[in-house]
Parts: sequence; C-alpha cells; structure tokens
Amino acid sequence: MNFQKPKKTTLFLGLLFAFFTAIVNAQQISPAEKMAKDGYAKRFSDSTASMKIQMQALYLARKNKKIDDEVICYSFLALTQRRLLHLDKFRNYADTAYILSQKTSNIRTKAYAAMAMGSLKSYIDDKPQALDYLLTAYKLFAKSNAHDQCAKIASDISYLFSPASPTKVEKYAREALFHASKSGDAESLLFARLAFGSHLTDKLETGLSTDWKTALDFFKETAVFAEQNSEHIVSKSNIGIVYINLADLYSKGPKPIDETAFLKNLEKATAIAKKYNIKIIYRSAIGLQGIYYTEKGDYVKAEILFSEGIKYQLSLPYTDNYLLATFYSALKDVSAKRKDFNAYYSYDTLYTKYNQLKYNEATQKLLQNAEVRYESSKKIERIKQLELENELQQKNKLMGYAIAGILLIGLIFMFRSYYYRQRYYQNREDFLKQEQANSELKVQLMEKETIENLAARLSLERRLLRSQMDPHFIFNALGNIQSMILQQDTIPAVTYLNKFAKFTRKVLEQTRKETISLEEEISTLQNYIELQRLRLNNSFDYTITCDESVENDSHIPPLLIQPFVENAVEHGLKPLQNDTKGLLEIYFDQDNENQNLICTIKDNGIGLAASRKLKLKDNHQSLSTIITDERLSRMQKENPHAGFQVLERDSTTDGHGCIVILNIPI
Repeated sequence: MNFQKPKKTTLFLGLLFAFFTAIVNAQQISPAEKMAKDGYAKRFSDSTASMKIQMQALYLARKNKKIDDEVICYSFLALTQRRLLHLDKFRNYADTAYILSQKTSNIRTKAYAAMAMGSLKSYIDDKPQALDYLLTAYKLFAKSNAHDQCAKIASDISYLFSPASPTKVEKYAREALFHASKSGDAESLLFARLAFGSHLTDKLETGLSTDWKTALDFFKETAVFAEQNSEHIVSKSNIGIVYINLADLYSKGPKPIDETAFLKNLEKATAIAKKYNIKIIYRSAIGLQGIYYTEKGDYVKAEILFSEGIKYQLSLPYTDNYLLATFYSALKDVSAKRKDFNAYYSYDTLYTKYNQLKYNEATQKLLQNAEVRYESSKKIERIKQLELENELQQKNKLMGYAIAGILLIGLIFMFRSYYYRQRYYQNREDFLKQEQANSELKVQLMEKETIENLAARLSLERRLLRSQMDPHFIFNALGNIQSMILQQDTIPAVTYLNKFAKFTRKVLEQTRKETISLEEEISTLQNYIELQRLRLNNSFDYTITCDESVENDSHIPPLLIQPFVENAVEHGLKPLQNDTKGLLEIYFDQDNENQNLICTIKDNGIGLAASRKLKLKDNHQSLSTIITDERLSRMQKENPHAGFQVLERDSTTDGHGCIVILNIPI
C-alpha cells in the first residue's frame, strides 16, 4: 500500500493549529498552578522543599483571590500529605478543596477537587465513595482533554474494580493506555502500563501458558520503557513495582525458572527501594528472594536475606512493625525447616512482639479511618447547612427590598394591589422559615447520629479486644502438638490434635457472638481442661459445680474464664512435684441483686509466691490475662461490679494454692 505525502498547505495549517493550541493550554495554567505542580513533583526527592513550594503557591493564589488556583493548590497539598502519611492534614486539605470547588464552574478545578476526595476515600478504604469521586474526576478531566490525569485516574479506577468486576478492570486499564499514549507523558504511560499489566496477571489464574508469556513480554517492554524514561518519572516506586512484577512472573513460570532473570529484577527493585526509601518495594524484594532460597533448600542464604532486611529496617528512624513481623515469621519457617528449635523460639518471641504491635496499629488505623469518614461527611454537611442559611438570609434581604418597592407602587396606584402582594410575600417568607426549621432539624439528626456512631465505635473496640484471644489459643495449642511430635508420641499427638480441632471450632463459633449460654461456656472449659490433662499425662483432676441459684439460661460474654483456668494449670498445677496429685475446682454462684455470675476457681498448686519466683526467670508476658482485664474494665462502664480477684489460699486452713473470684455481668 502506498502512502501519499501530505500537501504543504495542509501541513502548515496543522502546525499553525498546534501552535495556537499550545498557547491556549499555556494560558490555562496560572503561575500559582505551575508552582504547585513543580512543588508536587519534588514530593519523592525532597518532601520539605515540596511542601514549602506548594504553600508559596497557595499564598499566591490567596493573594490574587483566585478560587480556582486555591482549589488546585489544596488538591496537590492533599495528595502530598497522602505520600507523607499525615491523615488529618490529608483529610483537611481534600475537604477544603472540594468545598471551595462548589463555588466555581471551572471543569478542571472541579476535576482536581474530585480527584483529591477520591484519593482520600480510597486511602481510608471507602471504596464506593472513592469510585464515585474518581469517576467524576475522570469525566471532567476527559472534557478538558487532560489526558495525563485521565490516564492516572483510569488506572486507579481499574484497581478499585479488581477483583469484583474483571470486565471493568480491563475497560479502564485499556482507557488508561489510550489517554497515556495521547498525553505522551512518561509517568502517565507507566501508570497505565502497570494497570494493564495487573489486568494481565489477574488472567493467569486460568493457568494458560500463553497468558503467562503475554504478561511476561508486556512487563519486559514496560521495564525497558521505565529504564529509558527514568529521569522523567517522578513516582520511582512504580519503577520498582515493574521489577517486582517481573520477578514474580518468573517465579510463576515454567520450571525450572530463569533464576538469573529472577534475581536480577529483584536486585534492581531492592536498589530502588533503598535509594528512595520505598518500604513496600523493599519488603517484596527481600521476601521473594527469601522465599525462593527457602524453597530451594538454601536456608543459610534465606536466613541472611531476612536478617539483612531486619537490620536495614531497624537502622531507619521509624519502626515498621508489619515489616518486622513479616521477616521474623519467615525466619521462624526457615528455623523450623532447619530443625533449629532454639532459633525458632527466639524468632517466635520477637515475632509475637511485633505482630501484636502490628495488630494494635491496624486496629488504630481502622478506627481512625472510620473517624475520618465520619468527620469528612459531617464537615461537608455542615458547610452545606451554612450555605443554605446564608442563602436564606440573602433571600430575606432581597425580599425586604422587593416588599418596599411593592409598597411604594401600591401607594401610587391602589391599596388593593398592595394588599394582595403583601399576602403573597408573607406566604413566601413563611415557606422560607419552614425551610430553615427543616435545616435545623437536620443538624439535630446529625448530632443524634454522632451519639450512635460513638456507641458503634465502642462496640467495635469490644469485638476487637475479644478477637485477640484466638491467636493466643492457637499459639499455645500448636506448641503442645509440636512438642509431642518432636518426642515421637504419635498417638497422643493425634488424639490431642482431634480434641484441639473440636475446641478451636467452638472458639471460632463463640468469638462471633456477643454472649453465649453458661452451658456452652462450661462445655468449652471441659474440652480445654481435657486437652491440658492429656498434655500433662493426667497429673491433675478437676470438678465443675453450679449452685442451685444459677439459672440455666444465663448468658455471659464468651472466653472470659478460660485464661484464668489456663493460668491455674500452667503456673499452679504444672510445677507440682510428681508425687502430688493436682486438683482444679470451678464453682458457679449467682448474685441476683447485682446481676452478676460469680465464678470461683481453686487449685492446690504451688501458690502465688512460688509462681512469681518462677515468672522472674521467664520473660513471657500473659497476653490473655491483660486482654481479659481490659475486657472486664470496659464492662465496668455498664456494670460497676464486674472484675476479678486473685488470692493466696490459707495454708493452715485451706491448703496450698490460689483462688480466683470472677464477677461476670449476666
């Protein structure tokens, strides 16, 4: 097929059109917006300078009294605070940008504000709201032909639809590629290619080798593109993600894998992570290498890699508990495979510490996100309320002028006309007052919702505290099973494992409930005590007795008594000499006046004083007792009699051992 050369006149007109288009686009970007963009581009290399330049841009926008520039500056500031992980400032800047954007009709301004709000909602895991705002921003940027922004937003939308809607994931990933190619911007092209590459890797679940080859070739091309345009790509983390994805694809490819290519890509990702302090890239690179060497059987190399990751993390000015917990968990697996149980115990202690800190941080973040969602919505509703009140005041003011004019005309022409017009405006004023009353009612409803949200938050905290018990049960029980297996006691280990499975199922069922019946609690206790007796070779006996005053249908919070039974066995009965038979007694009584169930736990163990001496030699901290104490403390807000006492038995009259008295709200 032959192609004709374009005529000179057509070429000249095309160049002239491009020239004028460039002038118009340049005129659309104000000095304040350009300054804000330049500052935002420095967010990875120099965050201090980035914030300083953006604040100068905001000052210039305010000085010139240009709302459009203010909105854009606030939007860039919000996105920068996301990078710095400052959630409160992130929310404040995003809300301010969105509220100010309601005062303008500029499409680009509204698009930036919607993009900032969409980023905020995505950060706090409010996916439906995030999609609404980002789709709005996407449509507005498309109208203004901002292809670079369209490419980035379409990529984010594609990620948000995954994995629920594969069709939409592919749709927006392809649209991202289209807009990125239109813009010619290297960073936008990399954003779009990552989104489309994510769509290709999702298809690998079908197991077709052709899909794997397609995805691998696509990411190879993306890596070449990223290396050639690295100077023009501000988000260095995206370059690291390319190498991580490539290494991951090699690990999932045909066996044996291309080890050289796999390790080379991980080395490149690690170098970028260290240079720009990108935690997620570093964690993924070290993790993939460690897992590879672990599967390969090179445990020494794997342990060196994980230890190096821990050493590097501890050298930083902040502590990433999630990363440390992940590395120590991997070291535990390596130690288990090497059968180095001393190292396993050491790593497990550190893993438990950082895993608990990680869990606390995750809980705090969950509550913080819920609070941010509520505060953001409340602020926007309050602003709308104030705007409505201002509008009503302006209408009332204009109405006064109109009435005065009508009165003057009525005096000139006729009293009858004045009379009917006066009635008309009076009715209108009553209507506006009714609207104002309705607005005040909305504020009252919002205050009521605030109380309900606080109650829901307290309920969430209670459930989170209770859910912390599950890892504690599993940790102790698996340790017992492991001990039996190492001692080659196969039959007791299998018996113990069967009982443990039944016990775990009951615990999982009960942690999903606010309360359980006393009968269920006693059944769970019997199952747990039988597990302990089996582990300790039936070295103790037990009894569980209910007083006649106890009602059979009484309901109590689950998993409150078990930690104290566990302490009685572990710290009281277990250390007894072999010639002494242990005895555990559990007695239930009911205090109808205070609506409490009184549970008394007795043991004839070594007693508090001897137990404390043993604990001084052991640095283990009883998480179950701490969690139970916190749960009972929260119950005291509703029932002041809730709590527990731990007493030493009188050796002269009652024998050796301890007594625990639990007051449980019914």
